[in-house]
Amino acid sequence: MKKGRKGLLWLLAALMVIGTMPGAAFAQYDLSRNTYIDVKKSPSGKTGETVTINMVFTNNGNSDLNNVAVRFDRDLAEQEYQATENADEETKYSGAIFPFEITSNTFDNKKLGTVKSGTSKSISLTARVRRDIAEGYYLVPLEVLTDATKKDDGAHASYEKVNIWITKSTSTTESGKDEGTIQFELGENQNTPSGIFPETMNFKINFRNSSNITAFDVDIRMGLNQDSTKFPFDINDGNYTRHYDRIGGGETVEVPYSMNIRKDVYSGYYPITFTIEYRDSTEGDVQKAEESFYVKVQNKDKEEETGDFNANDRTKARIIVDGFQTNPETVYAGEEFEMILHMKNASENVAASNILFNLESEKVTDSAVFTLDSGSSSIVVNSLSAGQTTDVKVKLRAGAWVDQRTYAITINEKYDSPEFKNAEEKVTVNIPVKQVSRLNTGTIEVMPDTISVGSETNVMFPINNTGKVLLYNVMVAFVGDSIQQTNSYVGNIKPGESGNVDAMITGSAPTMDDGKIKVMITYEDENGAVSEPIEKELSLTVTEQMDQDPGMDGSGDFPAVTEPEGSSKYGKLIIPAVVAALVIGTFGTVFVLKRRKRKKEALEEENNNEI
Repeated sequence: MKKGRKGLLWLLAALMVIGTMPGAAFAQYDLSRNTYIDVKKSPSGKTGETVTINMVFTNNGNSDLNNVAVRFDRDLAEQEYQATENADEETKYSGAIFPFEITSNTFDNKKLGTVKSGTSKSISLTARVRRDIAEGYYLVPLEVLTDATKKDDGAHASYEKVNIWITKSTSTTESGKDEGTIQFELGENQNTPSGIFPETMNFKINFRNSSNITAFDVDIRMGLNQDSTKFPFDINDGNYTRHYDRIGGGETVEVPYSMNIRKDVYSGYYPITFTIEYRDSTEGDVQKAEESFYVKVQNKDKEEETGDFNANDRTKARIIVDGFQTNPETVYAGEEFEMILHMKNASENVAASNILFNLESEKVTDSAVFTLDSGSSSIVVNSLSAGQTTDVKVKLRAGAWVDQRTYAITINEKYDSPEFKNAEEKVTVNIPVKQVSRLNTGTIEVMPDTISVGSETNVMFPINNTGKVLLYNVMVAFVGDSIQQTNSYVGNIKPGESGNVDAMITGSAPTMDDGKIKVMITYEDENGAVSEPIEKELSLTVTEQMDQDPGMDGSGDFPAVTEPEGSSKYGKLIIPAVVAALVIGTFGTVFVLKRRKRKKEALEEENNNEI
């Protein structure tokens, strides 16, 4: 360690000697030796002026880097300072290792946040060049950190370097101004805009490029906030960015806005923040600046201070549902299922602890749709760091009586953050619940139940929807070896109602089995998916087809005359005898009826004569 220290002192001594020579140029550093930092365009600066070093941070590793930060390496600057303190009194500090002026925030972290594997982010560091250093190339020492949440913490990841060219300033700038650096001023030479609720507030902001360098691709973004105590306007538009292709050095532009004052805002002055993105050349990297501008709002007077702590002034974690799934995927009424919630702390740098999740089901007629078969509806998670996700599992049962639709489960959250104890939030997930389709059939009537090949029979029966969901496009198919397959469309059947089947079935072949015909009933759900067939049976016998003309044997010739046998032998005598008997009986009946009528008329005439 002492040997290395001694070597460093000799190196510093040599650099200091060289640094006293006008126009000295130090060796340049090979940027390919860096692990993360790259510079697309070597920066340059002038003594006594502010310079911005634009860099690209690339994560070429296999894992993500969390809370990345970059800063000037304070250790080398400190070692250089100590070396000059221990050296000869006549030797002056040349700035060979750290060429910038050191202030209280020079070595603060410049945060990048999370850098995923294989991705890059732009970053810039700004400092003022020492006034007493010589012209030439200098190495700027940098330190890369991870897990950096504050301005001065973090775990060391790498020491890196970049080159910078420094020249002597040829002109004297006004106090407080940086030649070569773009700066902006808001609201010069104008009164504070003011508005009265409920009027629309139309105003313009004077926006001046106070440097002598033209700014290109300027985007002026108004900082929005849903908190009415911090932002007094309704957010009506999707974009409050104003773009200018260029704003020349010393040029002033008027940036217009039209805003509606919030109903619940208090009277007073409100600072509106603006983020300005720009380039110092048409091909330069994007740089950022932040400015504030005040507006005055008149509405209701602020309530008298009671000393109560305002919860909105505290920072708390934000726990969300990053996704969820159910097992099984389709939830049916009356059946148990497992719900898996992916709960995530969406905060960038605020942790949560002592987390209590309490599940609350939507109710229908004062009854919970989802109930727990066992256990509690409350789940405890010890902690969730920023960006972390955990799975919460719970077994539920959907009520058998519910209608088929989507129902909500509310997750009530209660947790602690470093600045906010017992924070409470609510998030909701929606779970579709399906009802099982049910139906039955009434008595199947077949008239007649015996037909010959080519003949038809009529089949009738009702289909009853005994479930809670509508049956769409109900179809009935009749399938059997002895009939032609027939389809009958019934249509939609509402819950608790019936649809009637009335179909004609044609025999196609003699029955060779037990005469059972399959009745296949299908329907569609609300998505058009066809159900598996529900099978019923009916009995139908199909016989051989009867001849159309009994006098023909099918060959076109008359059958040969043969001698009848048995009772058929006397058929020609029996049939005429029966016909003759019928005729004689008919005439006999008519004769008797007429005779009775004449006798009755004679008796009536005799009675009249006696009277």
